[in-house]
Amino acid sequence: MEEQFQEERQKEYNEYVKRVTPTHSLSANMIKAFLIGGAICALGQLILNTAMSAGLEQEEAASWCTLLLIALSVLLTGLNLYPKLAKLGGAGTLVPITGFANSVVSPSLEFKSEGLILGLGAKMFIIAGPVLVYGITASVLYGVIL
Repeated sequence: MEEQFQEERQKEYNEYVKRVTPTHSLSANMIKAFLIGGAICALGQLILNTAMSAGLEQEEAASWCTLLLIALSVLLTGLNLYPKLAKLGGAGTLVPITGFANSVVSPSLEFKSEGLILGLGAKMFIIAGPVLVYGITASVLYGVIL
């Protein structure tokens, strides 16, 4: 009797999970990621081409492109628009420059309850800190080995 009750409860639970679990279309998500990521990259290329046509050398133009993409990502994150874009574009918003800037800024927006120094200063590197530490450590080790 107890075993039958457990089976029935498991069946009800499985049906409940099916009802509340959102369904996603892999192909639609891939297309959205491609379009959003492509739009970010196209914006970067537009900035690069504009800077170069304004007379900057390629290295200077690339620096301006990087700076403007980071600033735009930080601004959109601060205005709570980047998370909406990320929800729409999924992995397409993980284009390294913009995605990394978003990952640094997002936690730092929660600083208000903890103050400017301990809140902003500490939370800014919650996600990005391990990435930076690993990158710096790995580059030093590779340099020593080479």
